[in-house]
Amino acid sequence: MPQGNVRPQDMQRITTPALAERFITEQIAELRQQIGTGKVLLALSGGVDSSVVAALLIRAVGKQLVCVHVNHGLLRKGEPEQVISVFRGQLDANLIYVDAVDRFLDKLAGVSDPEKKRKIIGDEFIRVFEEEARKLEGISFLAQGTIYPDILESKDGIKAHHNVGGLPEDMNFTLVEPVKLLFKDEVRMVGKALGLPDNMVYRQPFPGPGLGVRCVGAITRDRLEAVRESDAILREEFAAAGLEGKVWQYFTVVPDIKSTGIRDNKRTWDWPVILRAVNSIDATSASVEEIPYALFGRITSRILKEVKGVNRVLYDLSPKPVATIEWE
Repeated sequence: MPQGNVRPQDMQRITTPALAERFITEQIAELRQQIGTGKVLLALSGGVDSSVVAALLIRAVGKQLVCVHVNHGLLRKGEPEQVISVFRGQLDANLIYVDAVDRFLDKLAGVSDPEKKRKIIGDEFIRVFEEEARKLEGISFLAQGTIYPDILESKDGIKAHHNVGGLPEDMNFTLVEPVKLLFKDEVRMVGKALGLPDNMVYRQPFPGPGLGVRCVGAITRDRLEAVRESDAILREEFAAAGLEGKVWQYFTVVPDIKSTGIRDNKRTWDWPVILRAVNSIDATSASVEEIPYALFGRITSRILKEVKGVNRVLYDLSPKPVATIEWE
């Protein structure tokens, strides 16, 4: 591993706002020296890592940064709107928004194998990003939200799913990775100091393929919408109950199975929504969160009333191992 990817032993852990501000000041100076008058391209997902990198670069080089946000239709409710509001509205970023929902969902139609779904989503993202990059002139730098655990946990350097790997060789960008020596808690501290909203800074882990792996089996638009709407209800109710930020990860899954039910005195044939809430430190193991029964009742009531095509709510009691955190 090259020296530039090794965190110095004497590097102080960023645990306070003052240390975060010092890091920001140092990084702005380094970024300005590295980039000069060049242009930088960043794939902005809305996750904490890419958001912190974007906010740092905006402070350092302003409009020399071009952010590309690709909406592949697999984001959680309200996330594309939040990215636009924060980065274009509040931070005045040079942001390109790409609505690729139909393109992704058409490619995924009828594909049920989880690994094939992941590959389609990953490959298509690279193609969309490449197309947008080729429309731009004078881009010489590619910024990425690589963080230190990505380097430590990878046999070959940086995890492929954390960067825009797979771009053609003729797109010869110089990498810009300002938070690559930071741990996740430090990135969050820097994000707070940069003024990013809490629900972006403390965003829970979210898989690269997004809701695509929570719409189990072949993705359909109606079942994907059931995942998105039920997930939004779960997050709202956890926040109202004071569990936001206290439970490591929580989400809903809608598998491609149906059961009988009754609504308005008529038989229904609908999907179940499965709730998942786990605590973990590093995702290698996870324990199930004990949710108060009254909270279960509120979540269940709302999902059955507000989400179309659903007639049951279940809770996944399986720890990791034997189960994985995600269903696919």
